[in-house]
Amino acid sequence: ETAFLKPVHLRSPRSSPGGQRRHTLPASEFRCLSPEDAVSVFEIEREAFISVSGDCPLHLDEIRHFLNLCPELSLGWFEEGRLVAFIIGSLWDQERLSQAALTLHKAQGSAVHIHVLAVHRTVRQQGKGSILMWRYLQHLRCLPCARRALLMCEPFLVPFYQKCGFEPLGPCQVTVGDLAFVEMQHPVRGHAFMRRNSGC
Repeated sequence: ETAFLKPVHLRSPRSSPGGQRRHTLPASEFRCLSPEDAVSVFEIEREAFISVSGDCPLHLDEIRHFLNLCPELSLGWFEEGRLVAFIIGSLWDQERLSQAALTLHKAQGSAVHIHVLAVHRTVRQQGKGSILMWRYLQHLRCLPCARRALLMCEPFLVPFYQKCGFEPLGPCQVTVGDLAFVEMQHPVRGHAFMRRNSGC
């Protein structure tokens, strides 16, 4: 009798002996992140960056800070409910990035400062970073506040971001420890055809 009381339909999908999996979550989904996603974000970021530079662009409290203040400037890629890649941004109100841009969200700004793009180690080398950046830029075109996107990266990443449509602005005045960065930008608005065809 009690078997009927079990919420069978709520069980998470498990592989059956035949290897068939019941898909109850979308195979691939893009959505803005929420503070509840912060721990998953930080785990991916920590693995991606600490092994390379010894530090992360955003610490867990900073991730929560931005996902509370400006979740619409983030984008996560989920596969079957699991976060596999993400971007976190905030607004900035000056022509170039400064040290303050690392922690501030300037609500009146028109530049989106992309703090971090990271991909889970199990799905790297599959082009996911480029696809996510393309989706993110499309998403920004639907936000009235966004005029351009700014980021800072290490010199070896410049070709990757150039392929995504960013152009170098020269050395960034921001430093982190002994790391130096190149500042890059991408126009988000200003081209009428982009707005017409962006699906906003």
